[in-house]
Amino acid sequence: MKKNSTSQRSAPAPRNLGQDVLLNLRVLIGLLVCLAGIFIALLGFGARSAQAQQNQRIISQSTDPLVPAMFDCSKIHELGIDKQENMRAGAIMIYCGEAQGGSASPGQRLSQFVQSLLAPFAYGTTDVDLVTGAEISPNVTQSETFTASNPDNANQIVVAYNDSRGRNVSPINISGASVSTDGGTTFTRLTTGSGQGPFSNTVGDPVILYNRPTGTWFTIWLDGGCGGQGLGGYKSTTPWNANSWTHYCIHSSNNDDRESGWADNNPSSPFYGRMYTSWND
Repeated sequence: MKKNSTSQRSAPAPRNLGQDVLLNLRVLIGLLVCLAGIFIALLGFGARSAQAQQNQRIISQSTDPLVPAMFDCSKIHELGIDKQENMRAGAIMIYCGEAQGGSASPGQRLSQFVQSLLAPFAYGTTDVDLVTGAEISPNVTQSETFTASNPDNANQIVVAYNDSRGRNVSPINISGASVSTDGGTTFTRLTTGSGQGPFSNTVGDPVILYNRPTGTWFTIWLDGGCGGQGLGGYKSTTPWNANSWTHYCIHSSNNDDRESGWADNNPSSPFYGRMYTSWND
């Protein structure tokens, strides 16, 4: 006798609507992440392609006095421009697309804010402004001070610095100095009748030394008159007189960078009166 078996099918388990929504949401987020990644990759490729084209180009005409015409952007690394920190090198890096100019980054702005908060706790007395006289925007930036004083007359102090005031004059002049004859109570920025500083054809990186045996002050800059970008400067025995500074050269080159200096003003030293300059080449 045959027995007929009746198969029983199990009823489908009920689906959880919340799980479906969560699964679909995860899939959607994954797709969005993938699309964002592809978009960023395409942007990066475009930026690299544009930068590569920028880096290969030769600057036929330059609107920036710091950037020489016919400069080959592909030579930046070969010439060590990317390792220099002077203003001309920075301008070339920006012009060739290797660096970004403009306002300070968020990190730099935060640092400036912290410094402003800590300013009341700085050493010394009240700050004294080195920059006197009219300033014309946008060339109103100064940086990198270097200070020297007369060991035989503490009232005489000279501060040298980068000064963008003469960025658009010909020849370029982005070097400045201020002089105090009252021990630092007040300073006067050196200005000739042209409205510029007395350090024509120099592109900053300041050094100021006092040579005691001769009573002479020596500024040192990256100097266009000493091989294109060598080391040179101006000297004077009466530094408060803007018209008294005369030119001289130390080293002829077209690639010097970030010099420093020191004068041996100790009469008991066997090297008394010597002055020393070091730089990157």
